[in-house]
Amino acid sequence: MANRNIALCIILTIVTCGIYGLYWLYQINTAACQVNPNEWSTDGIIVILLSIVTCGIYAIYWNYKMGKAFSVLPGSSDNSMLYLILSIFGLSIVSFCIIQSDINRAVGGGNQ
Repeated sequence: MANRNIALCIILTIVTCGIYGLYWLYQINTAACQVNPNEWSTDGIIVILLSIVTCGIYAIYWNYKMGKAFSVLPGSSDNSMLYLILSIFGLSIVSFCIIQSDINRAVGGGNQ
């Protein structure tokens, strides 16, 4: 798991028209597989492909499952319904930020 600067991730996602957002999704997915393999073990490439093929429907499910997967981190709670609602309204980048904040806190502080 890597400690990432959330503001920089948002800026890169906007500047690259979402391409960096796919990389960020991949990295978050990899962290979920490490943190809670019993809850989530799907490869990041598969997540990206399924999200594209299903026109974002799988991404909504993925956001929900990330709330469950990262709920085991110290200082985190089960945000699965929050992530679900955010993704339904097209605000998945907000859930990425919250997840990255939880990851940064678990790694040892830093850019939150």
